[in-house]
Order: sequence, then C-alpha cells, then structure tokens
Amino acid sequence: MNHSFKGIFAPLTTPFIRDEISVEKFKKNIQRYNRFDLSGYVILGSTGESVFLSDEESEKLVEAAKEVASRGKKIIVGTARESTKLTLDFTNRVACFKIDAVLIRTPSYFKSRMTREALKKHYLILADKSKVPVIIYNIPQNTGISVESELIVDLSSHPNIAGIKDSSGNLATMGEAMPHIPSSFCFLIGAGSILLAGLMLGASGAILTLADVAPALVVKLYNLFLEGKIDEARKLQLDLIPLNKAIIQTLGIPAVKYALDLLGYYGGSVRAPVLPLDEKGKREMTTILKKLGLLKK
Repeated sequence: MNHSFKGIFAPLTTPFIRDEISVEKFKKNIQRYNRFDLSGYVILGSTGESVFLSDEESEKLVEAAKEVASRGKKIIVGTARESTKLTLDFTNRVACFKIDAVLIRTPSYFKSRMTREALKKHYLILADKSKVPVIIYNIPQNTGISVESELIVDLSSHPNIAGIKDSSGNLATMGEAMPHIPSSFCFLIGAGSILLAGLMLGASGAILTLADVAPALVVKLYNLFLEGKIDEARKLQLDLIPLNKAIIQTLGIPAVKYALDLLGYYGGSVRAPVLPLDEKGKREMTTILKKLGLLKK
C-alpha cells in the first residue's frame, strides 16, 4: 500500500474547562485551523496531553475532529498503550471513525526489556492486525526509548506501516535510514528546530507543535523548501527556533496553551499534575510572539 503523509500536520491541544474536556472548544479550534494549508491533524498526541485522558474522552475528541475537519485534511490518532494488546484494542476502536492512520509511541515503562526485538515484534503485531495504517512515534526525550535506524529500516517494508514521526531531533538516525527505506515510507519530522534540515535530507513533512501556534509560518517554510527558495526558508527556520525552543524545551505545553489564548484560539488550562505557566513564562511567550509578528507590538 502507498500511504501518503506529506506536508505539515498540527498535533492539536486538548481544551479543558474546570478539568473536563471541552468538545465545543476543540471543534472551534479546528475550524480556525481549517483556514490554513495544513495537511491534517494529530489527535491524542503528546501535545494533546493524551496520557492524561480516559478512553471515553479520547474517543469523543476523535469523533469531534472527524466532524469538523475540512475535506482533505488527514486525521492521525495517537493510540499507544503500554501493552501490545491494549494498544491494538484501542487502535481498532478508533479506527471505526474512519481515521487515516494511528501514531504509536514506543512502550516505555519496562525500559530495560524494550529491546530492538521486543519493539520490532510489538510494531509488527500491531501492523498486521490494525485496521488502519500505523505510524511509528519516536520520542526518546519522553519515553527513554529510541527507535534506531536499523529498526526503522526493518519495519519500513511492512505494507501497513506508513512511516515514522521522529521527534528525537537526531538527524543522524534519519540520515542512516533514508537510503534503505521504500519511497512510500513517510519520514515525518517531529522537531521544529530541524524542519528545514530534515526536508533537505528527504523528509516528506512534519508533525510539529510549532504548527499549533504558527501554522501559517510553518506551512510557508515547507512551501519555500518545495519552491527551492532555500535562503528564504533558512531565514524563516532561524526565526522560528526561539518559539520552538520555548514551547518544546523550556516552557512546554502550558506555553502552547497560553499562546493559543493570546492568538484567539482556546488554549485554557493544562491538566494536573502539569502546572500552569507562571508570569515570567507568560512575558517570555508574549515577547516571542510579538517578535514573529504574530501579536501586535
């Protein structure tokens, strides 16, 4: 099968009101994102605080996304659980919403047992039995588990494994794997600071939290690359690095949600035990957004 996942995907936040998910706010955010030339959305990713959501809450968000996402936008859903069985069960539950793919991060609780062979077996079982295409999710900074290039190559030939989202920020992994994977296998960058570099190495696109806050600019960078305007793309990439660093490395999801509130979306609160953004962080985010021209100075 040839699963095409190209372009920029936004991994959506989960809106909470008094610690309950707000499907209404979630839909309104998507309706605003529909105006941009995004390839689609990731629901229940890391940015969506998926590990804090119940299965019931999760399914409500997937159903809502399918209702309001504009035609042509692909929907990818995070379905990882710690066991292969539970991951497969949830994957095929949400598959009934006619989604385009599932994004499955590595199991991580029993880190010492997550050998290359264990991970390979995990993903092959899921790919064999999933009703929708599987995208591997490599995010070692959160899981402590790395999907190495050799394993990517091994898994890339499975007809139901559509690609990988690599949030490691390690271009060497991509560089080692790219010459040995099928052209149909989609390599999606998950680190906003290396988007341009990843595209130049052959990535098909990206799933970036950066696209939640600055969708027009991230899509512009992608299009500049496609048009061969590398100098302009390089300048924009450099301009976006401070914002990416703030929302990924230093301030995190509370900063993403605060930025969304400033930009006219609904950000709202994070779910405990994550703490809200403090006043210093708010000032930093405001300054960054103004410098990028996203807020009036």
